[in-house]
Amino acid sequence: MTMVLTGVALATLAGIMSWAVTSAKQTDRANQYARATASAEAVVEKVLSQLCQDYLSGGEALVQVNLSQYQQTVLTSADSPYWGDWQFSDAQGNPGQTYIQGSPSTNYVVLNSTYAGLQGFASMYTIVSDACETAALQNVTAGVYQQIELARIPIFQFAMFSSDDMEISCGQPFVITGRVHSDGNLYVEPDNALTFQSDVTAVGDILFQREPLDTRGTPAGSVVYQGQQISHVPVLTLPIGVSNTPTAIQQIIEPPPPLESPTSSMGRLRYYNLVDMVLTVSDSRIIGTSGLFNGFSTVVPAAQLQNFVNTSNSFYDAREAKTVRPIDINITNFVAWSATNTSLRLALHSRDVSSLYVYDLRTPSPTTLGAVRLINGQRLPSLGLTVATALPIYVQGHFNQPNAANVGTSNTSTTLPASLVGDAVTILSTQWSDANSTAPLSSRVAGCTTVNAAILAGEVETTAGHYSGGMENFPRFLESWGLANVFTYNGSMVKMFPSAYATNFWGLTNVYNPPARNWAFDVNFNTPSKLPPLTPSLQKVLRCQWATVAPNQTVAPANN
Repeated sequence: MTMVLTGVALATLAGIMSWAVTSAKQTDRANQYARATASAEAVVEKVLSQLCQDYLSGGEALVQVNLSQYQQTVLTSADSPYWGDWQFSDAQGNPGQTYIQGSPSTNYVVLNSTYAGLQGFASMYTIVSDACETAALQNVTAGVYQQIELARIPIFQFAMFSSDDMEISCGQPFVITGRVHSDGNLYVEPDNALTFQSDVTAVGDILFQREPLDTRGTPAGSVVYQGQQISHVPVLTLPIGVSNTPTAIQQIIEPPPPLESPTSSMGRLRYYNLVDMVLTVSDSRIIGTSGLFNGFSTVVPAAQLQNFVNTSNSFYDAREAKTVRPIDINITNFVAWSATNTSLRLALHSRDVSSLYVYDLRTPSPTTLGAVRLINGQRLPSLGLTVATALPIYVQGHFNQPNAANVGTSNTSTTLPASLVGDAVTILSTQWSDANSTAPLSSRVAGCTTVNAAILAGEVETTAGHYSGGMENFPRFLESWGLANVFTYNGSMVKMFPSAYATNFWGLTNVYNPPARNWAFDVNFNTPSKLPPLTPSLQKVLRCQWATVAPNQTVAPANN
């Protein structure tokens, strides 16, 4: 009996010990797997950090250049002695490497993120890392799979966008029909009824108050948000290679400095490097050439330029208190020339000019202001038109509305893609007269005017005692409008930098009386083919699917 009981006890003890050993091994294996998963994820995050930095500063072109570098990125003892006992591989049998795959895409999709509902060009990339602790008792390998989306959001997807703080005030009822975003604080400060019909987002706070330096007192109006109101969202930036300060962004409208490579991050965003045609005006002559795409090698005969360029006019800008010396471009004549010339059309493979940069090399004067003025702009070239310059831009009369029946309406079915890019944009109505520009404000009476174009320009920011004018005065005026004279605008307003040339304060006397504002976001800009030529894109990295995967697997399980 004693021997039997002893045998049973020993068998039970052996079973318990076997279970304990097995359980310990399983626990150790589970702990090893957890450590391996965390380690593989750490490698993925290291690669993702480098990729994000490159993408946000240099765009997808820089990501593609550095793909091989990402593939060679793992954690080593150089990062920490702890990683000396780990081996990482790319899930394809290559130790010391990380799997990454992806390529630029022209897919235009609805984005799913904080900015859900926006559309953008999205490229999908996959990162996979396998990790194994070499000093562990058991051979346990874990894999981590991360899919990311590199999104390029056309900046004209917004009805209003600001690279820094944004202010919106209004003395009249004001309805904003498209999305609004500020990369800083958004100061909502109406003195009448203000309505946002779409989502409103800000990297900072959305505040019902004046900007701290604005001394005009508490807002007296009301605000209604019909879409979402979201603060503290991720910043949206341009891939210019440096921090997206407003001053740095201003460089995209300036000609490049000597020795700057056009393939640098900033070089790729400069309008001067991107356009079809460059118009250079000096004190003695006007030169028109093709753009950088063929080394500026195609020269437009001077006699042809005289058909649509004029530098002999002048008028007074009461806000700047200067005489404006405009480079006048007659768009009607420009369209006719673009459709028939044999020089630049050959370089552009028989298509119309769709983008123009105006470079002013005339000798400046303290009492004058160089500028570009667009006149007779009802009809644009067949592919639309982007006019860019470092100078202020003035638009006289109706712009981009060839159908007279749609003047004064939000109907943009007959318009073409267009954008105005410059230091500031001032609207001169259909009743504007250069000869009358020095007259008192009461004699500068405006007429109803329609402009259909995106605007990317600067602003004179709020300083102590001087309100910027806000987004409601982002397009500038020099006439007495009044409620009887309507300014109809369909487009997208993008405030990117401080004005460098048209720098006088808003709110001075004898400058303008505001128009009745009939404004709307141009829904054409939701379609990629209808975006203005050379529309810049904001960059955003969006995390998509994450999963643990079996070793040597680069495809995530379907149920993850």
